[in-house]
Formats: sequence, structure tokens, C-alpha cells
Amino acid sequence: MAKQAAAQQISRVSRPRLYEQLVEQLMEFIEAAQLGPGDTLPAERELAERLGVSRATLAQALVALEVLGVIDVQHGTGAVLVYRPNVPSVIKGLREHRNRLPEIVEARSTLEVKLAELAAARRSDDDMKAIDKALDVMAGEVASGGRGAHGDELFHQAVTAAAHSAVLAQLMTFISGMVLETRLESLGQPGRPEQSLASHRKIADAIRARDSAGAAAAMLEHIDLVSDVALLKNS
Repeated sequence: MAKQAAAQQISRVSRPRLYEQLVEQLMEFIEAAQLGPGDTLPAERELAERLGVSRATLAQALVALEVLGVIDVQHGTGAVLVYRPNVPSVIKGLREHRNRLPEIVEARSTLEVKLAELAAARRSDDDMKAIDKALDVMAGEVASGGRGAHGDELFHQAVTAAAHSAVLAQLMTFISGMVLETRLESLGQPGRPEQSLASHRKIADAIRARDSAGAAAAMLEHIDLVSDVALLKNS
């Protein structure tokens, strides 16, 4: 009986997710190479070969580190080390972020869908110009091989401004840091920048047509798209 009781108390050890294992390897590499803030990591192809993983898997781990502010991935330059934390703190940060992701998506669905609806009803010609300019910025970034993160941010800011709701704008400012995390993760998925740009254009077209219901529906569809982040799924 005692053996059975003891056996029942033993809980299964959770298996670290693949990207968590790879993040640990990356941190160990950074430590071994004695890289410091401002230093650039090797190119993705070289890193993938050294670590024995695919470039797609490596990209997920790099996005995870970028979300936590450990590195800054710059198009044309590569991954630049911002600071060098210890492995336990990085893994803890990843898990905390993963756990709060559903709430971030919930907040975005609540706020940004309403903002798109209001923007279609209230936007001025200047507001529309700002939205179109943001689309042009993102299109240029994507065409040059980038993620389009800056243009993505400008687009959502322009839609928020076009809604002319000071309180909702303040709420968006409050969650902007958390939204940035999900933006980096989403745009780090293969093919996602192009998909995101297309859904932005759909939102913009509805706002241009002053179609409030259409703008709200298009924004909800967009939030559903960008919340599908492979990084945070079991793998």
C-alpha cells in the first residue's frame, strides 16, 4: 500500500518544448562565444548548422529571444545581442508570456474590432491617408524580405487614430507592449507577413468604404490570423 501511495504522488515531468531546448542551446552558445551587448550572432544558416536544426526551427527560437528583448533582429544585419540573461530567467519569461497570450488576444479582439468599426464611421481623409501610408511602409518592408513589423505597428496606430476615441486609444497604449510581443511572434511565422499585409488591406478597404460592420469583421479575422502563433504550440 505504501508503494502504491508513493507511486501516486509521483507526477509526470513535463518535456521541454523544442524551441525552449533550442533557446537553451542558443544561450549556451552566446555564453561560450563570450558575446556581449551589441555583438551580432552568426547568420541563421551558420547557426542552424552548428546547432543541428532547421532554419525554420531556429527562427522560432530567435523570435522567442526577440520577444523577451534578449536580441534585436534587424533586417540586413542579423540578430544583435541586447543583453545576456541566464537561462532559467529566459525560460521563465517564455512560459509566463505563453500563459498570458490568450488574454492578450482577448484584449485585442475586444478593443481593435471596436476601433475598426469606429474608424469606418469617423475617419477623415487625412486618417485614410495615414492608413494607406502605413500599408505602403509595410509593403515595402515585406517586398525587401523583412517582416513588416514597423509598417504593421503604424497601420494599427493609424486605425486607432481614425476611430477618434481617446479612451480606447489610451487602452491600446496600455497594452502596446504586450501587443508588440505577439506582433513579433506572428510576423516571424513563414508566409505570415504577406498574409498580414493582405488582411490589413481588407480592413483598410472597409474603412475607406465606411463599412463599419465589414471593418469590424475584417479586423476580427485579422486578429484570429495573427493569434495563430506556432511558437506557442506544442512541438
